[in-house]
Amino acid sequence: MSSTGVQFSVTFGIVLAVLTLAAAAVTAMAGLHVWRAILTATVRAVAQLAIVSAILAWVLTRWGATAAFIALMVVVATATSARRISRQRRAWSAGIAIVAGAGPVLALIVATGTVPANPIAVVPIAGILIGGAMTATSLSGRQVMDTLIGRRGEFEALLSLGFVESAAVRELCRDPAGRALHPALDQTRTVGLVTLPGAFVGVLLGGGSPLQAGATQLLVLIGLLAAEGVAVWIVLELFALGVIRSQREGG
Repeated sequence: MSSTGVQFSVTFGIVLAVLTLAAAAVTAMAGLHVWRAILTATVRAVAQLAIVSAILAWVLTRWGATAAFIALMVVVATATSARRISRQRRAWSAGIAIVAGAGPVLALIVATGTVPANPIAVVPIAGILIGGAMTATSLSGRQVMDTLIGRRGEFEALLSLGFVESAAVRELCRDPAGRALHPALDQTRTVGLVTLPGAFVGVLLGGGSPLQAGATQLLVLIGLLAAEGVAVWIVLELFALGVIRSQREGG
């Protein structure tokens, strides 16, 4: 490995263990009740990345395997968002938002040659876009669900004023759903000033120039805004059309 990369060593493992235990200890002392989740998430991350690292060398040489791997990303992202939004079976329709958000952006990037049409370039971009769409779907879906439950009186008031259900959902939940875009907006606004995100650092560690790193990160950030914006819109429509309903309503 080049000297610019993270060195895999005993020290690396010790640092990860110390950081994990520190995060768990701090949250436990604060009474946040998530210390077990931090430990299990870390163990899962180590196991999953070990498996992924082992199979990527094979996946990235075959388009069929690459497509299957991207499909697996979508399935896992859908399951994650569905679990965050609701326990209802209908919450699995959140996958529509993830695909509708990430799919067109990835297709545009690859079709125009902005990113080389080869697996080793497509898979990381696909993962970033699917992950961003998943986060936006989870956050917006939870915001809409909480709004429909917590502001039920306002929803019924809108109905009494003559709003149909779909219009009432859009009117009441549009702003809460939009808050799911705040993390992506903040990251885009502050890039280079507060943070140097993963794509930028990755290109630099891979030996690319700062200009290449900046161009790659800009593509990722703008692509994420597009993907997440579409995902949030689709989530709002899924609730407005009754595909996903508030837990109080059931379904």
